[in-house]
Amino acid sequence: MPFLGQDWRSPGWSWIKTEDGWKRCESWSRELERENNQRNLSHSIILNSDDEEIFSNEEQEYTSKKRKKDHFRNDTNTQCFYREKWIYVHKESTRELFCVCFQRHGYCTLGEAFNRLDFSSAIQDIRRFNYVVKLLQLIAKSQLTSLSGVAQKNYFNILDKIVQKVLDDHQNPRLIKDLLQDLSSTLCILVRGVGKSVLVGNSNIWVCRLETVLAWQQQLQNLQMTKQVNDGLTLSDLPLHMLNNILYRFSDGWDIVTLGQVTPTLSALSEDRQLWKRLCQYHFAEKQFCRHLIVSEKGHVEWKLMYFVLEKHYPTREQYGDTLHFCRHCSILFWKDCRLALLFKDSGHPCTAADPDSCFMPVSPQHFIDLFRF
Repeated sequence: MPFLGQDWRSPGWSWIKTEDGWKRCESWSRELERENNQRNLSHSIILNSDDEEIFSNEEQEYTSKKRKKDHFRNDTNTQCFYREKWIYVHKESTRELFCVCFQRHGYCTLGEAFNRLDFSSAIQDIRRFNYVVKLLQLIAKSQLTSLSGVAQKNYFNILDKIVQKVLDDHQNPRLIKDLLQDLSSTLCILVRGVGKSVLVGNSNIWVCRLETVLAWQQQLQNLQMTKQVNDGLTLSDLPLHMLNNILYRFSDGWDIVTLGQVTPTLSALSEDRQLWKRLCQYHFAEKQFCRHLIVSEKGHVEWKLMYFVLEKHYPTREQYGDTLHFCRHCSILFWKDCRLALLFKDSGHPCTAADPDSCFMPVSPQHFIDLFRF
């Protein structure tokens, strides 16, 4: 956390703590002026279709002054990321066990676990990216106010890195758009309706965060995919059975629809009824089919329409390249590195079990949140 004060390093200068130690930062007022010149968003934020504003015009001038005062102290970019691969988890909440947990480097809350586990590096791993995004989305929907102030800052810091990654490599923009939509809806409700009682920090900080989310949404909306020039083999050069095999590998219906827009051949293959039937059978149970059965005039089951209807009513099966794991023997939550496990028989944490692999269980994003509910 940055602090302002006179000390032996330099009276009156501003310092921030980073991973490399304490560093002096430039004047925050200049930084604010540059940010304000770059932003095109107005200070009055529209929250619903009726054009209601968070603050009245009389309050906007006061809010702007307060933001300048609180901006530097609450700047999310001043937060550092932790690099821990595993943490000890204890679900008991009594005072005695709570003390024991921290003596053993244990963490009992969602915010503490979110702070310590290495999510910053996980988003750089293509196998873990979707997992982290889904976890952030679940936190945005229901757990944002349960995070501590530091955890909330780290949350937005990691989210900033995700958005910048998507803007740079143009991959997975749809996932991030859905995440930001849920987050902006939650922030609007919290800032406008619930009040300060559930918000950690100054309400002006949350208004700034909401403006930042709206700016991210605008950047993703204006994102233009660059057309890659490649003289080598393309999708159009592959035989039909290989293209069909690629489509059958997808587990998300929206990915199939998107790929079908690439070429006319893929568009025809993406309409295969058998493809959508297998996708429905993969994600949903037979009882769910009967409740939402859609039949065409010719008497055929419309599997593609059924998939998107069922998706609105029931959760789809989650599929991730890599997830967090929980060791039932050690009560440790950790990232499992498959490459180290194969080369050095490294379990990812100091496990004392005779057969560590039998004690491991994958942790879904929802299960991660449930671990810290008492």
